[in-house]
Amino acid sequence: MKHGKYRFIAGFLVLPLAIYAIFVISPFVQAIYYSFTDWTGLSPDMKVVGFDNYARLFQDDVFWSAVGNSVTLLLLLPVVTLSLGLFFAFMLNVGGRRRKKAVIGGVRGSGTYKILYFFPQVLSVPIVALLFQFAYNPESGALNAFFKAIGLDNVQPDWLGDPQIALWCVMAAMVWANVGFYVVLFSAGMSSIPKDFYEAALLDGANRFNTFFRITLPLLWDTVQTGWIYMGILALDVSAFAFVQIMSVGPGGPDYSTEVLPLYVYQKTFRDGQAGYATAIGVSLLIVTLVFSAVVMRLGRRERLEF
Repeated sequence: MKHGKYRFIAGFLVLPLAIYAIFVISPFVQAIYYSFTDWTGLSPDMKVVGFDNYARLFQDDVFWSAVGNSVTLLLLLPVVTLSLGLFFAFMLNVGGRRRKKAVIGGVRGSGTYKILYFFPQVLSVPIVALLFQFAYNPESGALNAFFKAIGLDNVQPDWLGDPQIALWCVMAAMVWANVGFYVVLFSAGMSSIPKDFYEAALLDGANRFNTFFRITLPLLWDTVQTGWIYMGILALDVSAFAFVQIMSVGPGGPDYSTEVLPLYVYQKTFRDGQAGYATAIGVSLLIVTLVFSAVVMRLGRRERLEF
């Protein structure tokens, strides 16, 4: 029976593992190989150049600008997005005033707020990026028009044209596009936490601040950790590329202030015809992603709480 069971399990695993190896593992192996060549991406002719592409990375100022911007997104985007998601979800579920029928409840109209917060998820990334690009327009954008309307005619920033604030403007758009998903995700997690926990804590004199850090956050920690990794990967993958490609000047400007690693890979491959060097950048991006995931998993490890 045991031998038959193993053959049965193996029969189901062979096809999925083969598909995974062909379409996931194989491209990774090919990319690593191409990173040691001078392939242009257009010609089948190439030669192995060893570690020349990787040595070139250390002398590439644009690459290090892209690394710095990507790391900034990697560190700040998850913190801001998840913090806002947790705050809004807490207010919508257990942050409201006490009522006669229930000790614990969300703010009034919480159902409507959840729909409004989730609305950006219905829009595609290009649409969100274009909307923010229009809002940031220094001549006819909504932000500068608002400043004019309240009498601040002298406050007319060139939002996407100023190297000091361009990356922050792109990050704001990414936060707006993603925070609604985590509001709904964390709301679903909070709804599964027994209300008795909150009621007991409030009867013991705990305030909303204490109940959040003593009850809500520990019981949602696994969800928060998963969301942290997902947002970190989002800051390093095609989502960051799309926002910067559409919104920024250049794209990647001004003065490489919004250049990120996915965009730099794209530019080196399709604009400059340096696919071998681009795959070396892609391999470095893979290493950064793996290190980030390992660090989050290690630092976020704690005893699992069940209820």
